[in-house]
Amino acid sequence: MAVRAELPVQLASRAPEAEQVAYHSIVVPLAERERSEQGMGIACRLAADRGTSVTALSVIEVPVELPLDAHMLEEEGQARRVLTEAAAIGDLFGVAVSPRILRGRAAGQVIVAYAIDSGAEIIVLSAPRKRRASTGAAIFGATVDFVLKHAPCRVMVAATSAS
Repeated sequence: MAVRAELPVQLASRAPEAEQVAYHSIVVPLAERERSEQGMGIACRLAADRGTSVTALSVIEVPVELPLDAHMLEEEGQARRVLTEAAAIGDLFGVAVSPRILRGRAAGQVIVAYAIDSGAEIIVLSAPRKRRASTGAAIFGATVDFVLKHAPCRVMVAATSAS
């Protein structure tokens, strides 16, 4: 005669509600208008949910042959225009935007240094995907790759199609 042992059945309990991540320090590096709008829109949605402000960065890359404080009027004007547009996007979402113009030799290094100094919790980048010639080729440009590898915090990349 076979004896059948009944094992108690454990029902899977429902997973606890996922906590929403709240970012208190959001940094958005800005470049071209279209990509800047996308990155700012994402950052402002994150900030609006939690009543957080956003820091909009415009990095002026200064060539090695010039001093870091060299007058670069065209680049400075473009940086101000992009930051003004970023502030307008922030207004649409009811989010305070702190504009910053920074100078350096390489944008990626400047972004990472600012994130470290400011205690950023997330960097929101918008960048086009590169067409890859091989499977080992980079998906994004040098700036995004550097930030992804060296950032002290989370990085969100909104990938746009290659132009």
